[in-house]
Amino acid sequence: MSVIPKKDVQAIVALRAELERAVAELYPKSKAESLGLSREEFAGILSEIAVKYAPGASAKEVHAFCFSLRIEELALARACAAGHNQAWEAFLLRYREKLFDIATYITKESSAGRELADSMYADLYGTTMRDGQRVSKLAFYTGRGSLEGWLRTVMAQEHVNRYRRRRRLVSLDEESEEGTQFATPEREDVVAVDPRVEAAADEALAALSAEDRYVLAAYFLDERTLAEIARTLGVHESTISRKLDKLAKSLRKHILANLGRRGMSRRQAQEALQVDVRDLRVSVRDRLTQENVPPAFSEKKAGAGKEPG
Repeated sequence: MSVIPKKDVQAIVALRAELERAVAELYPKSKAESLGLSREEFAGILSEIAVKYAPGASAKEVHAFCFSLRIEELALARACAAGHNQAWEAFLLRYREKLFDIATYITKESSAGRELADSMYADLYGTTMRDGQRVSKLAFYTGRGSLEGWLRTVMAQEHVNRYRRRRRLVSLDEESEEGTQFATPEREDVVAVDPRVEAAADEALAALSAEDRYVLAAYFLDERTLAEIARTLGVHESTISRKLDKLAKSLRKHILANLGRRGMSRRQAQEALQVDVRDLRVSVRDRLTQENVPPAFSEKKAGAGKEPG
């Protein structure tokens, strides 16, 4: 039977106390009670987000993290996900027109925008059931960015997913016409890759925000232009260019750090990264296009077509 070190116990106690203080102050500010969200539910949500996004943080850092969240929007989203009607009514009053405007901007056409917005209503409300529970995408909003910005990007991702599904169907029809639908793929030699590299890469990809996943998938997997991605997200093309460059450097840095934690020296890690990505058993596409846990997006302030200052 393992014994938890005394200093670790003290740290856990301090964090719990800090979370309790945060809940005591933030629960009234969040207006969660009027939305049907109990104090216990609110405390559970806050604890879940703090554990996920501030692991190993000190009590002071947890306090700062909790107070950095968009607490009213978080309470509204999670109350909707929990199925409280008063919360959904408040959500529709605040975001119904915004959702339609966002969808129309993304699709560039009113009827297509209405169809996309209606589809999002169903996903946000939670019309499907899993293990007897309603499944609402709003349950994945964490309050780290604005709710409107998160909605904009989730909708943009859904638009891209629809495009991918249509493209796959068209490609299948074209292959059938050409008689290549059932062609046997050529087998390539499999290269053995250190499993630590695969684990480190998978961990780095999993840690990406929804915004980063979307930008990387749109550019590298769907081969969309910088201009197309910029128009979809309502920012300038140069913003996307800078983001891609920053993401490439950041991913490499995080993978190297992950390899270091797995026992590799700096030189070994750098040599290990010379592997061909096609030899990895990590599904880059699955990681970049995962839909089940979209983190919060930072709201874009720059207008489309305008160079940010």
